[in-house]
Amino acid sequence: MGTHTPNLECRMYESRYPEVDMAVMIQVKNIADMGAYVSLLEYNNIEGMILFSELSRRRIRSVSSLIKVGRIEPVMVLRVDKEKGYIDLSKRRVSEEDIQACEERYNKSKLVHSIMRHVAETMGIDLEELYIYIGWPLYRKYGHAFEAFKVIVNDPDSVLNSLTREIKETGADGQEVTKVVPAVSEEVKEALVKNIRRRMTPQPLKIRADIEMKCFQFDGVLHIKDAMRKAEAAGNKDCPVKIKLVAPPLYVLTTQTLDKEQGISVLSKAIGACTEAIEQQKGKLVVKEPPRAVSERDDKLLAEHMAKLRNDNEEKSGDEDSEEEEDTGMGDVDVENNAPGIME
Repeated sequence: MGTHTPNLECRMYESRYPEVDMAVMIQVKNIADMGAYVSLLEYNNIEGMILFSELSRRRIRSVSSLIKVGRIEPVMVLRVDKEKGYIDLSKRRVSEEDIQACEERYNKSKLVHSIMRHVAETMGIDLEELYIYIGWPLYRKYGHAFEAFKVIVNDPDSVLNSLTREIKETGADGQEVTKVVPAVSEEVKEALVKNIRRRMTPQPLKIRADIEMKCFQFDGVLHIKDAMRKAEAAGNKDCPVKIKLVAPPLYVLTTQTLDKEQGISVLSKAIGACTEAIEQQKGKLVVKEPPRAVSERDDKLLAEHMAKLRNDNEEKSGDEDSEEEEDTGMGDVDVENNAPGIME
């Protein structure tokens, strides 16, 4: 098998052609005299055509505003001539619901396809073969292979062990017998499960909020520490809350969760608990940036910012005789109005 260069071209679904009145995802290839030639992305890029009369319900002033080469969008199937391989498509007859359903289906199919393709490539098998034995049976059984893949993440055997195929063998007596064997080898199954887990395990989101907290009472620092503990206590095991000092008076609260809504509500509770604790000690808490989901990039920027502030602080305390000396402590007591927020 090692020498075989696998064929990785294959349609996503079992039928070679779409059904009439179905929305399909296309990419516009070129614009001709009569209409636009497109390729059907879910059907291994077979060609279809959108006649200009099918572009819009209104009179067309300019074709270029309605259709652009390279664009990917859902259209409606009008006619399929399997003998000649002609497929007529319409952009004007596709409804909002069709568009939404088609995009959802296509995004799932595309993920399934890229996982299957990767397995076929690394295991040296034709992609179509993998679809015949695994992909399409799962589409039939689950409505969409994506749904089956979701189950595979936690329970691969329940989905894959039922997949079999028949092979014909010649028995000892020269008679041909049909045997039922597993659809794919253990190695292929393992590769598939590994790839599905890698691509389909939900990634935890980071939720973050930025606050300013001050307390000028005697032991203010201890009161702030206590308020920070109250904030962290608002977290739970699915959504642990951490609060870090960036540089006085700025603090950042973060949590990681698979469920964005839950993360935002837990951080809001944490800010509430923190506010209550610090206000009891006549301190003050201002929310600079409310809880929101942040990306890796925001995270890096924050880390860099904190490192820079730490550096600045160290440099300052390093040269004792500078005129800036009195600038180190809490600064002016009127911190309310001119506190520099890093988020501005």
